[in-house]
Amino acid sequence: MPNRAMPKWIMVAAVLLAFSNAGAIHAQDNPAPVATDMQPAEATPAGEVSQVAPVDRADDAEAMPQSQEHRATSANPVLPHDLSPLGMFLAADIVVKGVMGALALASVATWAILLVKMFELAAAKRGVKRAVRFLTEAVVLRDVGGSLSGNSGPASRMVAAANDELAKSEAVLDLVSAQGVKERVASQLSRIEAGAGKRIAGGTGILATIGSISPFVGLFGTVWGIMNSFIGISQAQTTNLAIVAPGIAEALLATAVGLVAAIPAVVVYNYFARSISGYRLILADASAAVERLVSRDLDFRQARRHMPRKAESHMHSDAGIARIG
Repeated sequence: MPNRAMPKWIMVAAVLLAFSNAGAIHAQDNPAPVATDMQPAEATPAGEVSQVAPVDRADDAEAMPQSQEHRATSANPVLPHDLSPLGMFLAADIVVKGVMGALALASVATWAILLVKMFELAAAKRGVKRAVRFLTEAVVLRDVGGSLSGNSGPASRMVAAANDELAKSEAVLDLVSAQGVKERVASQLSRIEAGAGKRIAGGTGILATIGSISPFVGLFGTVWGIMNSFIGISQAQTTNLAIVAPGIAEALLATAVGLVAAIPAVVVYNYFARSISGYRLILADASAAVERLVSRDLDFRQARRHMPRKAESHMHSDAGIARIG
């Protein structure tokens, strides 16, 4: 009896051991959930469903760039709003504004000189050409007096200076050579010619100055603007192009204004240089015409002085022939 009951107890122990091992394996495969929120949840009344507000991820995505832009704007409050020439001038530094203002005034002066000197030079050329025509057609200085009466141009002053020198030398004209009178007249005419050329060239020196220094003044404004741009970069601690661009644009605008002032000034100066050279050639023609008239007057005077002597010599020769006959 005891020998038959022993196998049954062994079989029961084996079955219990198998069930215990199966429970342990199931517990390892399905661990218990860990509580993430230790606070007790609020009880909802029966029959009511708890509503949770849905999260709008599209609104959050739109709000994020706006908030970043707001932060960038608050970090860099000075951003470009108007990059037109006038807007850049108004937003520029006081030194750059002064440079561009001075260059603008220089450009206005260039165009004003162009208009004034162009009309002045045209009128002067026209008057001198008419005087040269009268001087060339005249025989003696007396013939020119009526043609140039009331004229205050350089040709009229040349004729007046020649007449004055002849009047002052009247006492010695019959006693000395006429070469001294011609030299004195030529000296006065050269001074009148030089004075007229200098007078008509007045104002062109300003053009030369504007044309030579305007690019360097604009370059100074450029250097100053770029320096301010780098200072702004260091203060903002950013290399954003929106911070760097306005200062560089203002600097380049100063250079552009300098070139706008310099290029027309150089062109106008070269034009006036050629035109004034032509005017001085016309003055030289007028001076030469007056010298010819003075020389002709002196020759006529000398001829009149020798005419009685020749007549006397002819009378003596006729009387001698009569006595011989």
